[in-house]
Amino acid sequence: MTDSARIVRRHPDELVIGLVSVSDRASAGVYEDQGLPALREWLGSALASPWQAVERLIPDERERISQALIELVDDNGCDLVLTTGGTGPARRDVTPEATLAVGTREMPGFGEQMRQISLRFVPTAILSRQVAVIRETRSHAALIVNLPGQPKAIRETLEGLKSEDGAVLAPGIFAAIPYCIDLIGGPYAETRPEVIAAFRPKSARRQARG
Repeated sequence: MTDSARIVRRHPDELVIGLVSVSDRASAGVYEDQGLPALREWLGSALASPWQAVERLIPDERERISQALIELVDDNGCDLVLTTGGTGPARRDVTPEATLAVGTREMPGFGEQMRQISLRFVPTAILSRQVAVIRETRSHAALIVNLPGQPKAIRETLEGLKSEDGAVLAPGIFAAIPYCIDLIGGPYAETRPEVIAAFRPKSARRQARG
């Protein structure tokens, strides 16, 4: 299978996820990438329904990032694309611009919530420029979300923050992602509630089997 081949779903509800790590040095082999392993590990712990991933490790180059996102959605048929890295104010940080360039609709709530979570730890969270968009083609649509670059921050923004007794202090953004994918025509994804409870209105929930 080539990188541009459409992914074959092994189950009707299988979620196809594009994972993109943006880093000049990691893509050049200067150091080992941490973003892709962190994303794989978290998704493996959080998703209760079937999924498979298509991965890219690319440098901080706007055209390369945009092209990767287009290929993952249009050619590979990803339902969700998660990027990590390249969202700060440095001049080489161009992931948000590359993402906005390929989106057909912006989803500002994701970036707002990610910054709210990070602000609980560092005041420099306001320097983060993560965005989220929907990319639509004639027959397919996908949600694309920029995540932070550090594994700890990736987990916190996806999963949210909980107190020692398990109470939710700040909702993670992944709680809204399965329903968003429903609304744009993607598969019905389910999560493990002990990690992150996906929220859907009652009218959108499937009846429990058995």
